[in-house]
Amino acid sequence: MKTKLTKPFILRCFLVSLFLSLPFVLYLFFSPQQQQPHNSVTIKDLRIRPGYNSYESYIQRQLNKTLNPRLRKIWTTRDWDRKIPVFARFFQDLKDNKLIQNTSKALCIGARVGQEVEALRRIGVHDSVGMDLVPYPPLVVKGDFHNQPFQNNTFDFEFSNVFDHALYPARFVAEIERTLKPQGVSVLHVALSRRADKYSANDLYSVQPLIHLFGNSDLIHVRSVDGFGLDTEVAFRKKGQPPPPPPHPF
Repeated sequence: MKTKLTKPFILRCFLVSLFLSLPFVLYLFFSPQQQQPHNSVTIKDLRIRPGYNSYESYIQRQLNKTLNPRLRKIWTTRDWDRKIPVFARFFQDLKDNKLIQNTSKALCIGARVGQEVEALRRIGVHDSVGMDLVPYPPLVVKGDFHNQPFQNNTFDFEFSNVFDHALYPARFVAEIERTLKPQGVSVLHVALSRRADKYSANDLYSVQPLIHLFGNSDLIHVRSVDGFGLDTEVAFRKKGQPPPPPPHPF
């Protein structure tokens, strides 16, 4: 004899099965594997390049360039003589516009062999240091620009022409604002009219993403430059009250 199933019985079975499967559905929806990685967050006019399976693979790719013997020889010979005078003119113009002073404590981010540091010192900004994944003493110390090895409010001035190498642009900018003193100045050289090299981790299509990311800073200026493939200079001043001057010695 066939048993006739009633509608209430079928409904109860459906509700029980739904209740039992709910934890599994929630796990799939909220599990870490289903969450998008931090660098996939989309900002208009800023695109993160795909292809990195882990942060370690990203770092290794950057090291492949930084440790390339042929490139390092070029950076310390032909490029050294060619680029330092150009960087010195960039920095002298910033100095003439009161954005950097001889007494400024300055950081150059992604400095490789320290060309930018040498240029700053040549125009009188002697308290300058570079930071890169590979140190180059005495001009460059070891550091990751996603996690600078410096304390809060350390520098009066920070310069970088490697924003395109940041896998996590928000973190890159946050570290600049963290290590800058209030009223400190940050200057970035970026490429807008052309795409950067094969080691770049992001592509920038306007200055608006930078303005968005530098939320604790005020925009000073945007202007064209001829910076070895980089065409735009963007300058910011960190908000907040400057620290009081040290007491005058008697």
